[in-house]
Amino acid sequence: MELPCNLGVFLLSMSFFWFQISLPLTNVAGSSFNSSNISNLEVKVGVVYGHKDWVGLMGFTCIQMALSDFYASNPQYKTRIILYTRDSDQDVVGAAAAALYLIQKVEVKAILGSMTSMEAEFVTYLGAKAQVPIISYSAMSSFLSFTNSPYFVRAAQDDSLQAQVIAAVVQAFGWQEVVPIYINSEYGKGIVSYLMNSLQQVNVRIPYTSALSASATDDQILVELFKLQTMQTRVFVVHMSANDGSRLFANAKKAGMLSEGYVWMVTNGLGNFLDSLDPDVIECMQGVLGVQTYVPKTEELENFSNRWKLKIQEDIVHLPRNSKLNVIGFWAYDAASAVARAVEKVGDTGPFFSNDGNSSNSTDLDRIKVSQIGPKLLQAILNIKFKGLAGEFGLENGQLISSTYQIINVIGNSGRGIGFWTPENGLTRDLNIDIQPNSSSRNLRTVIWSGDTSSVPKGWVIPASGTKLKIGVPVRPGFEEFVTVTLDPTANATVATGYCIDVFEAAMAKLPYYVPYEYVAFVKHDNFTIAGTYDELISQVLYQKYDAVVGDVTILANRSKYVDFTQPYTESGVTMVVPVKDAKINKGWIFLKPLTWDLWMTIFCFFVFIAFLIWLLEHRISEEFRGPPLHQIGTSLYYSFSTMVFAQRENILSNLSRFVVVVWMFVVLVLTQSYTASLTSMLTVQQLQPTVTDVNILIRNQVYVGYQEGSFVKTVLLQLGFHESRLRSYSNPEQLDELLTNGSANGGIAAVLDEIPYMKLFLAKYCSKYVMVQPTYKTGGFGFVFPLGSPLVPDVSRAILNVTEGNDMVRIEKEWIEQQDSCLDSSSIATTMSSLGSDSFWGLFLIVGTVSVLAICIFVGMFLHEQRHIWMRGDMPFWTKIQVLARILNQRDTKFHTFRKAQLQQSANGSTLSVQTYGAGAIDTALNTDSPPSPSN
Repeated sequence: MELPCNLGVFLLSMSFFWFQISLPLTNVAGSSFNSSNISNLEVKVGVVYGHKDWVGLMGFTCIQMALSDFYASNPQYKTRIILYTRDSDQDVVGAAAAALYLIQKVEVKAILGSMTSMEAEFVTYLGAKAQVPIISYSAMSSFLSFTNSPYFVRAAQDDSLQAQVIAAVVQAFGWQEVVPIYINSEYGKGIVSYLMNSLQQVNVRIPYTSALSASATDDQILVELFKLQTMQTRVFVVHMSANDGSRLFANAKKAGMLSEGYVWMVTNGLGNFLDSLDPDVIECMQGVLGVQTYVPKTEELENFSNRWKLKIQEDIVHLPRNSKLNVIGFWAYDAASAVARAVEKVGDTGPFFSNDGNSSNSTDLDRIKVSQIGPKLLQAILNIKFKGLAGEFGLENGQLISSTYQIINVIGNSGRGIGFWTPENGLTRDLNIDIQPNSSSRNLRTVIWSGDTSSVPKGWVIPASGTKLKIGVPVRPGFEEFVTVTLDPTANATVATGYCIDVFEAAMAKLPYYVPYEYVAFVKHDNFTIAGTYDELISQVLYQKYDAVVGDVTILANRSKYVDFTQPYTESGVTMVVPVKDAKINKGWIFLKPLTWDLWMTIFCFFVFIAFLIWLLEHRISEEFRGPPLHQIGTSLYYSFSTMVFAQRENILSNLSRFVVVVWMFVVLVLTQSYTASLTSMLTVQQLQPTVTDVNILIRNQVYVGYQEGSFVKTVLLQLGFHESRLRSYSNPEQLDELLTNGSANGGIAAVLDEIPYMKLFLAKYCSKYVMVQPTYKTGGFGFVFPLGSPLVPDVSRAILNVTEGNDMVRIEKEWIEQQDSCLDSSSIATTMSSLGSDSFWGLFLIVGTVSVLAICIFVGMFLHEQRHIWMRGDMPFWTKIQVLARILNQRDTKFHTFRKAQLQQSANGSTLSVQTYGAGAIDTALNTDSPPSPSN
């Protein structure tokens, strides 16, 4: 097993204490419970505690009562625990000497102890060497664990879980920074790493940790508190014992740090002992939040508390002031009960110790006696489960299974419960309520904070020294509308103006508190020019030279690793601006431009299809669609295409034809109106188009492209595939206009890529010559820079939203980026000559196609029904039927009413209309001749 820290000092000190354990049992008290039965097996168990320490006295009394209650309720058990106590003198070496004495001299099978975390660390080492379980009900440091010390059993809660409780409370009230204050010891440092991890998970920073020496004087504590006053963080988490915490809060009261605006939280190291603190200390702690181990109130607990008061008054003559029972006593009671159960389960297993070593007085720890019953007893203790005074008792990984914590608010003479925290539900106002896991202040009762106020402190302030925030601003030669920096020689101050400055000052004016600040120009000492790139300017915040940076600074992912940005206040993205030119269109063929070629072909095909359909439906019943084949084709096509101008003259007689024509004419109406509108637009609107619409064309043609000097856009261009030799920088809008006017072939550029705010400002001056084209490469927009975790960031971001959503932003933009009256409207600049395609009308073609197919199906069905006597003949080959039906289809339908009407008119005139009927003989004749059967047949 690995030796605990400072064990060398411990071994050296043990030589001085060895004479104590070599003396007779002068300081050992043995006591048994219900041992009148001589058949009972007595098992020795040691108890190590400070005889002058109130926590130790309370714990030992609870252990005695636990064993008495246990054997009184279980008289049939065959084992009886005999307690042997030893004073730890509240000292690390004293506790180790006491444990070594109990192991070597008394040969105890287990040791119960009210020990500090450091005392338990040394005692645990001895327990592991002797295989004697060490059960502590007061050592809660996370440094002690069953994994590293297999014979250490923690019958108390581990401190590490408190870190999650504190993080949940901090998150619920929205604080951004926390400063832990603790004693620089094993107990104090045990929670810090867990607290850092838990707070980091909820995006809360720890800018500073205050570690006080255990021997610090009041003056040294005050010095540390005054140091904390100079910082902006006002949320403090105190992890100390009751004695150390009492001194801290007494001095904090003197320093004026328990007034309004401060937030103090204490862990259960102090929270569990609130009822035992002096009234003067409680008076200093008004408004403090605390974490307590929650113990359910039961009748059994109330009965035990009353009996304990009577016993403690009988056993101890001079009781300490405010000596009250707390959860440490309950854990001691449950720990003793668990050991009694485990001893009964193990029973008599033979010899308890092996006598290694040549001398009982040897100080060689390698020859310490080894318990033979230790492993079995340890395993039995780990498996014990029962309902104890403090709740359900059960061990997991050698320590008490964590349960519920209560959040308290120190008001008056004690702590008032404001909520609970459980691993399953997080913060809740009450237990036994089924809710979703949540961390919100709404789940807690109203808190009365330091300074007797119910307003939630914001958790930070401007440092007490009143120093103004240093705001770094860039000095740039171009785009001065965003930032302009000058020096005022009379006041020896930096004066900043511009769009970004106005937005920042408007946002700061909307904060609910006053923040003093001053501008500092980021310039070289020898001349008034910018001292570096924007990345170098931002790094000044990281190096704490500036408290913030205000200007045209873009939010980028790599920058956000080192600083925090506020909410962006401009449109984000990198876009391309190119010159515009008149669209050169061939006026002679412009009538073809409104429609795409695929739409032209689709319309033509449908005209032909409609012509065929009308012929199919009309040629048997209408004389206008009969005649020679060429005549029929010409008439059908003429009728179909004439619907384009609604000039058809032929009469259609079939209802199916009429239905199809109505639908088709609706489609033609939509197409002609769309065509007319598109053609009119092309002929009347000035057609301007960009010289380039695709970045890939620029790369392929190897033309020159512009970027702003010192901008990150150069990196974007290189990533897109531009060669560095094809990039040209500019510093101001006038130079950019000159480069774009000259063009790539004449020492200029073909296009420029830059951020949208710059390009909007550029187009406001030269909008008649250039146009912004897609695509846009996304960026974060402009934002203000603050240090990582700065509590100003969320407040300033909310203020920016108020500015951008109100009239302030309209006023600022109108003042600095107002568009010129001569600018062309963006709708007049066409990036492409758009033509109507078939995808715009596929629904119409689907409708007319469906109607046409349906008409064909109905016509064919009716025709086959009329001629069923032909296709149902079994003595006729299939292809013969087809030929007969085709010939019939080409003839007039004499049954149609137009032909019957003509027959009646001719009969009235004395002539006879020959009516063709097709019998069997006629069909045979039709098969052998090329002419239709004669009427006589």
